[in-house]
Amino acid sequence: MSAASIPVVRLPAWARKGSPLSPEARPLRVLLRDQQLTTVCEEARCPNLGECFARGTATFMLLGDRCTRRCGYCSVETGRPLPADPDEPARVAEAAARLGLRYVVLTAVARDDLHDGGALQMARAVREVRRRLPAAKVEVLTPDYKGDPLALATVLDAAPDVFNHNIEMAPRLFARLRPQGSYRRSLDLLRGVKDGRPHQVTKSGLMVGLGETDTEVDSVLRDLRAAAVDIVTLGQYLRPTREHAPVDRYVTPEGFRALETRARALGFPTVYSGVFVRSSFNAEEVFHSGPIPG
Repeated sequence: MSAASIPVVRLPAWARKGSPLSPEARPLRVLLRDQQLTTVCEEARCPNLGECFARGTATFMLLGDRCTRRCGYCSVETGRPLPADPDEPARVAEAAARLGLRYVVLTAVARDDLHDGGALQMARAVREVRRRLPAAKVEVLTPDYKGDPLALATVLDAAPDVFNHNIEMAPRLFARLRPQGSYRRSLDLLRGVKDGRPHQVTKSGLMVGLGETDTEVDSVLRDLRAAAVDIVTLGQYLRPTREHAPVDRYVTPEGFRALETRARALGFPTVYSGVFVRSSFNAEEVFHSGPIPG
């Protein structure tokens, strides 16, 4: 069935969130523009943007706002990226220091045009943040780097506190929604982190509402746990624009509580499950919410 032929599912009241354009969000927006920085919060049209910006937190997105991949669920622009900016890591660290962050989340667009997929830029940003904020925890949310072990080692050598890579969806859906990605490659990436560094905290996220079945969700959770992933996040897919894949179903808040129970039964030390849960949302609180994994 094509995306166009899937009937539109009405957005329920409990899946609606207020406008991100609150006055409290303005100082952070000004800082980001002043430092010429990009956030995944804005580019991916996150429903939690207003809440996070008002609290003075954001997920910094490295290597610009143009991704070399086109995924059917993501609103980040696809196009020819600009060259990597050597000053970007220092500006990210400056912004994090001005905000007084105790927990810094760094992500990046997929940069298949670069020989290392942008791994060096990520590692430099981790080190710059540590230099400016030595007491802060740093979480990286990375692309798959095409499975390149040298790129992965480059990021891990910078010693992030949490290594996050989102599996996003069931393997059956990759061909339609994430054609330049690979379920097996993402799973192998997460497993490779633990194989090489058993004490590294790992994290991954899964969206529901893209056309998966409950059985497939359970299978993905089993695969992630078999890869020794420590922290798993589960959230509702919300269509960013009419050009993106429609929502197949809305899971109720009770349904997300059931998913959390199931994930905990599989042995995940830390689980964050809910309608508006995103991989980077409340990352500091999630990290400290249970036993420190690893």
